[in-house]
Amino acid sequence: MDGRINPEGVPREQLTWVLTQAKMVRDAVRIDRCLLCRDPAVNEAGICGVCWTYLTPEEVELATNWSTGVMPE
Repeated sequence: MDGRINPEGVPREQLTWVLTQAKMVRDAVRIDRCLLCRDPAVNEAGICGVCWTYLTPEEVELATNWSTGVMPE
């Protein structure tokens, strides 16, 4: 296994970087697929409720920025 929850999701060790990439996050939200597991029902950061519970403090901070409107351009 290469650190992915789902073979189509981003590798876990790249999530911090991905959360700084506006296009990647917006694409996940647009297609309603979690960045990590590819399940539907994502929030503004492109993360589903289940995966949100496994985020590190750094990842939570970056993902919360998307929810509050402080996202990268």
